[in-house]
Amino acid sequence: MLTIAGCASFGPDNTPATPEAVSVPIAAPKTTGIDPVAVRQHKQVVALYGGEYHAPATERFLNEVLGKLAAASETPGQTYKVTILNSPIVNAFALPSGDLYVTRGLLALANDTSEVAAVMAHEIAHVTARHALRRAELEKRSDVISKAAMVIENRDKSRTFQNYAQLSLASFSRQQEYEADEIGIHVIARAGYDPYGASRFLEALGRSVELRQSLLGRNTSAEKPDILSTHPSTPDRIAKAVGVARQLGAPGLGDVGRERYLAAIDGIEFGDDPSEGVVRGHVFLHPKLGFTFTAPANFALENSAQAVLGIAEGGSEALRLDRVHVAADTTLEAYIASGWIDGLQANSIESLVINGLPAVLAVAKGDEWTFRLAAIRYGPDVYRMIFATKSLSEDVSQQFRSSIESFRKLSPDEAQGIKPTHVSVITADASDTPDSLANRMAVAEKPLEFFLLLNGLESPSSFKSGEHYKLVTE
Repeated sequence: MLTIAGCASFGPDNTPATPEAVSVPIAAPKTTGIDPVAVRQHKQVVALYGGEYHAPATERFLNEVLGKLAAASETPGQTYKVTILNSPIVNAFALPSGDLYVTRGLLALANDTSEVAAVMAHEIAHVTARHALRRAELEKRSDVISKAAMVIENRDKSRTFQNYAQLSLASFSRQQEYEADEIGIHVIARAGYDPYGASRFLEALGRSVELRQSLLGRNTSAEKPDILSTHPSTPDRIAKAVGVARQLGAPGLGDVGRERYLAAIDGIEFGDDPSEGVVRGHVFLHPKLGFTFTAPANFALENSAQAVLGIAEGGSEALRLDRVHVAADTTLEAYIASGWIDGLQANSIESLVINGLPAVLAVAKGDEWTFRLAAIRYGPDVYRMIFATKSLSEDVSQQFRSSIESFRKLSPDEAQGIKPTHVSVITADASDTPDSLANRMAVAEKPLEFFLLLNGLESPSSFKSGEHYKLVTE
C-alpha cells in the first residue's frame, strides 16, 4: 500500500489544510457578547469549506426566513445569523453561538422557501434541544474520496491523507434526528411555512445521493459524502416527517414560497469554484495553478483543496493527483525513490519529458495493489500522479500512462476561459420540454436526471410550461 509522507496541497501556500479539532460544548446558546470559542470555530468551519460565499440578496432572504424561525422557536430571544459556505457539498449545521451555516450546494438543491426553512429549523432544533453539538463536518469528501483513501493509504502508518478532515464531530443519534425533525416541522409551521417542506427536502437528498452513486456505477451505501452522513434520509425518517406534518394539517396549510426562493438563489454559483480547480467530466482544470489533465474515461473525479481523486470500476482502480514542494537541486529520480512510497521497483524508474515538463515514471507493488506513479516538475513544485489497481494489465497500464501524459500547462486563454457555472432560473415556454431544457444544462453526465432533481420533478410528466425552473449554465 502507498504512503504519502509529505504535505500535499493545492492551496496557495502549499501547506496542509488541517483544521484544529473543534470541540463544541453542550451548552445553551449565548445571546450577548462575543464568544472567542465561537469566533474560532466559525473561522475553522469557513476555512474548511473554502471560505464564505457572498450573495447579498440570497443572504438577506435567508436571514429574513431565519428571523421568522427564531421567533417561532423554543428560544425566541436567541439571535441567529446565517453564513453561506462556498462549497458544492450539500450540508447545513448550527453552533451553540447561533451561527448557522448552509452551503451553496444545499441552496441549489432546495426548491422553495419551506424546504430551506425546514433545514434551518432542524439545525436550530439541535441547538435549542441541546443535542451534542460537536458536529461541524466530518466528511467533506464524497464517497469517491472515501474509497480512494481506502486504496491510496498505508494502513500501518499515519493517515496523512485524511488528516485535513479530522474535525472532531459527534453524529446525532437517530432519535435526536427524529426529535430535531419534529421540532423543526412545528417551528416552520408556526412561522407560517408549509410543514411538508421537510419531507420534500429529505426526498431530494435521497435522490441526490442516488444520482451521485449512479455516476460511479455503484449502489448507495450508509457512508454518504454530504449532509446524509449526519442527517440520515431513510424512507422511515421521511415517513415520520410526513406524519408530523399531517398532524398539523393537510397539504396547503402553509406558505411554500417557491417563486421568492427561486428569485433569491437565481445566479448563485454551482459546483466547483474555478479558483480551486474544476472537474469537467473526465477532465480536471486548474486555472490558478495553470494545468490540466484528463483521467481515463471510466473514472469519476472529485476535487479538494488537498488533491484530485478519482475512482473507477467500483473501487478496483483509483487515482490521486497532488503537489509537493521539492528542492530545485533534488532530481525527480531521487525524489521518486526517496521513500514516500512503499514497494517502489527501482528498475521501473523512467525519465522523460511530458508536454515540455520534466517527469519520471515508476511502478510500486504492494500485497494487493499495484501503483503507476509519475512525478512532474512544474515551476517550483512537483505534481504527483498516483494510479492504483488490483490488476495492472497492459491495457490498464496504457490507460494510466495516457492520463499521465495528458498533464500539461494551460494557456492564458484557456485559463481565462474557465468560468464558474451558475443556477439560472428560467420560465419554460410552450416549446420547452424536460429534454430540451436538460440539453441546456452545463453538466457533463445525466443532464436530464440533474434537471429533474434540481427542480423537484419526480418524472418528465410533472413538467409544466409557464413554470419557473432551475438550469445549470455557464
